Amino acid sequence: MNFFFENRIDAGRQLGLRLARLQLIEPLILALPRGGVVVGDEVAKILHAPMDVVIARKIAAPGHPEFGIGSISEDEIPRFKSEYLKYFNLENGLKDFMTLEEKGELRRRVKLYREGKPLGDMSGKTIVVVDDGLATGVTAEAAASYLRTLNPSRLILAVPIGPTEISPKLKNSFDQIVCLRSLENLQSVGMWYREFKQVEDSEVLEVIQRYH
Repeated sequence: MNFFFENRIDAGRQLGLRLARLQLIEPLILALPRGGVVVGDEVAKILHAPMDVVIARKIAAPGHPEFGIGSISEDEIPRFKSEYLKYFNLENGLKDFMTLEEKGELRRRVKLYREGKPLGDMSGKTIVVVDDGLATGVTAEAAASYLRTLNPSRLILAVPIGPTEISPKLKNSFDQIVCLRSLENLQSVGMWYREFKQVEDSEVLEVIQRYH
């Protein structure tokens, strides 16, 4: 099998070089933990840009942990895809339980990664949201919806790999999407990396502490 990337560091360097062509003016890199932080770190180095994290959590379908049917970000507003709710026939009680579980993890990460502090005003800034790949796009959508309330001038999504067909809603959520590799049959993000190990909280903290 041919891998596109050796690891997240390699992916971040390739992504950073592509973004450098855009000649962005004073961009702020906001990485989606955990895997996006390793990629975002390399992007920030190449662009000589500051970096922080924006937290968003996928709400997975019951019994299908990789399949996102909804998402939640730092505004704590759950967003579900109506077609998936119908398909899985989810009742409100189960939706609320699933949301509560992810809300708890979201709050834990905000407290751990940013000491519970909000991102603050992003007025007039060019924000580049970075992740290690794009599957359903539900977490990126949630992050974008939250970030729009902070009034950035431009919102860009940058990922090493994603599907050829990107949902219209996701396209509308961002001013621009930069994706190095697009595949019709993506299957999973990790299979296109030679190394795709779990990123731990300690690694995330080591990276983001260098920017504060």
